[in-house]
Amino acid sequence: MKSMIRSSSLMKDEFPFWITRLAQGDVPEHGHEFVELVYVVRGEGLHIFEGTEYELTAGNVFIINPGETHAYTVPNGEPMEIVNCLFMPSFIPDALLKELEITASMDYFYVHPFMKQDVRFNHHLTLHGQDAVSVLVLLDSMIREIGNRAPGHMTIIRLQMIELLVLLSRYYSLMHQRGAPSSPRRLEREITARRIHGYMERNFDKKMTLESLAGLFNVSMRQLNRLVRQEFDQSVIDLLHSIRIEQAKRMLTESDEKVITVAALVGYDDPSFFSRLFLRRVGCPPSQYRQALDVHAVYRESN
Repeated sequence: MKSMIRSSSLMKDEFPFWITRLAQGDVPEHGHEFVELVYVVRGEGLHIFEGTEYELTAGNVFIINPGETHAYTVPNGEPMEIVNCLFMPSFIPDALLKELEITASMDYFYVHPFMKQDVRFNHHLTLHGQDAVSVLVLLDSMIREIGNRAPGHMTIIRLQMIELLVLLSRYYSLMHQRGAPSSPRRLEREITARRIHGYMERNFDKKMTLESLAGLFNVSMRQLNRLVRQEFDQSVIDLLHSIRIEQAKRMLTESDEKVITVAALVGYDDPSFFSRLFLRRVGCPPSQYRQALDVHAVYRESN
């Protein structure tokens, strides 16, 4: 049975961040609305991501995005030691990244191995040597800062988190350059397209234009559409609609919000347009989609 963790009681609205070092045992399948970054310090285990098992070893780094489900199984009852970092998508504002002039180099939600959904956990970013030391030093420093809560700790943690994600993005890029040195241009296009997708996924409820997206990723509107179409076989607008409809399906499944409210929550001011779009893409109106799920749930419980 899946569970959905709405938020962590350790994260506050004014500082939506938590980090700890712990012994990770078996954990049932669950999802959450925050981002979870995990670094395996030592030990071995299995990570079940969206129903598929993947082996974990020391040095693995991965991120679970909001809405994705995962679980852990640790063999022989010997827990892995991990650093578990939780934060809301709003923790590092895009405006801050842009001001620091690092948005072009940082694959925020798709820091390794988040290139293609079906292969991301087949290619863990596994750190060794000084790379592993650098990452663990940053993580331990954030643990100390949040534990001591000395003046300025929030600012220090935000800056260290940005440094961590930039480092992971660098290691990821170097890994791919070593694996595919003959096509660096293709790799750069793929990373940019995935960064665009990641930005749209975490800002699906906000107003977006081709012009604003092109400016954020420092490409022309023509390049923007070409990058997205090459990677996802959709235009930018169609991709945004796909992301929003998937979020709407999740909300209809997991909440009792009215359809008009769901429409607004996923970024549509016009509920009639939302309903027509949902019907065209899903095959039934939003209300009927929810009713069908309810009927299916009742049937499963009775059997």
